[in-house]
Amino acid sequence: MNGMNAGALHVIGSILVWLDLAGIAVFSASGALAAARRRLNIVTFAFFAAVTGTGGGTVRDLLIGAPVFWMNDGRALAVCLGTALLVWVTPGRMWGWKALDWCDALGLAAYAVFGAAKALAYGIPPLQAAVMGVVTSCVGGIVRDVLAGEPSILLRPEIYVTAAALAAASFVAMSGAGAPTPIAAAVAASAGFALRAAAITRGLALPAYKG
Repeated sequence: MNGMNAGALHVIGSILVWLDLAGIAVFSASGALAAARRRLNIVTFAFFAAVTGTGGGTVRDLLIGAPVFWMNDGRALAVCLGTALLVWVTPGRMWGWKALDWCDALGLAAYAVFGAAKALAYGIPPLQAAVMGVVTSCVGGIVRDVLAGEPSILLRPEIYVTAAALAAASFVAMSGAGAPTPIAAAVAASAGFALRAAAITRGLALPAYKG
């Protein structure tokens, strides 16, 4: 399995597997909420949830030479479909207008860490592993926005990719320094979420190109 050894398997142990499923769930919710904004049908809800929840991880697995995760683990699609159904049956008034952004922020942080961890486990060097964390956490949201006809999240002024990069790079750095995986994952995901939360609540943004 691409040189994957027993020690590396611990990187994607049970705690990170749950982090992965949590990331899939909240990304799926953001996809379903995008469908809700368009008042689409239940089939489209499920499609949006599945594409958003699995898109980034699919691209990651193809790039690092891993089996595409949802083809081997039915839990991923079950989480996507279950989340879509939950959003469908929940009264719209229970979701604030910022719910999509907050679900996306949670998914961004969790998925950035898991993507970097899986890349490391497959023998990908640290820099590229951090990039795989960013890919894992951003691609699903990009596809969701394109399907929904929304301006891409990447084109908004506030920080987005930078939050994913912070989470992924923090995890890679802490893992390289010998930090226990659960601690590295928790700290890195919290840092990425905190930065994205600041961007959502305060409009935090990097300086734009002035030409």
